[in-house]
Amino acid sequence: MANDISNPETALVVFQGRKIRRLWFNDEWWFSVVDIIEVLTETGRARKYWSDLKKRLIEEGFELSAKIGQLKLMSPDGKYYLTDCATTKNMFRIIQSIPSKKAEPFKEWLAQVGYERVQEIENPELAQRRMKEIYKAKGYSEDWIEKRVRGIVIRDELTDEWKKRGVLSEREYAILTAEISKATFGMTPSEYKIFKGLKNENLRDHMDDLELIFTMLGEASTTRIAKDNDAQGFIGNKEAAKEGGAILGFQNELPAAFFPSQILIFNRNV
Repeated sequence: MANDISNPETALVVFQGRKIRRLWFNDEWWFSVVDIIEVLTETGRARKYWSDLKKRLIEEGFELSAKIGQLKLMSPDGKYYLTDCATTKNMFRIIQSIPSKKAEPFKEWLAQVGYERVQEIENPELAQRRMKEIYKAKGYSEDWIEKRVRGIVIRDELTDEWKKRGVLSEREYAILTAEISKATFGMTPSEYKIFKGLKNENLRDHMDDLELIFTMLGEASTTRIAKDNDAQGFIGNKEAAKEGGAILGFQNELPAAFFPSQILIFNRNV
């Protein structure tokens, strides 16, 4: 859990020239509801508008208490006050209930995203194609993109296998993933992100070709071992994860040239 309230560069996001307060909390951004309402409605009475809108949302079945959090944000007087905030997902849902011309582009975009998602469910190849287009637009090479997409497929195969074998919670997934990573690279994903100087970014999007290959090998090996050993439950799959991640022999049996130098440096220091 990390809070960015002391950093003005991360605590504010600008939309159409207006500042919207936000806070990094529980591994995701939370936005000030009244700030976004003020931008979209231009009523000058955003708090009153939000008070009325809350009643409408409750009537529509929106679980206000579960989806709105009160977090301390800085006000114009420089002091911090508890403020109604929502995650990106819930903020988009709130916007759908705002009858405003400025909100319409968001609604149209959400409708388009929903339509594309239905298309992708019916034809999974579309999802891969769109994913490749996004990575290409970000400047990644074709070769890297192919490895990244293949890695996602291998990861899905692994999580599907875990589900079949009684691993159900996200927390257990995270622990098993950490075991594979530690056996493969000598560090957990969270340690790896710190080592790479990452904060909220996706770790795998910042891996080079060799790192992606090693990650795929560790996860594919874990899937195979879980099947061969008929691993059951969290404990059984934890052992499979350790064995699968160690398929490279903890980097002791292959030439150093096979491994990113920064990883070898890290491992020598742990």
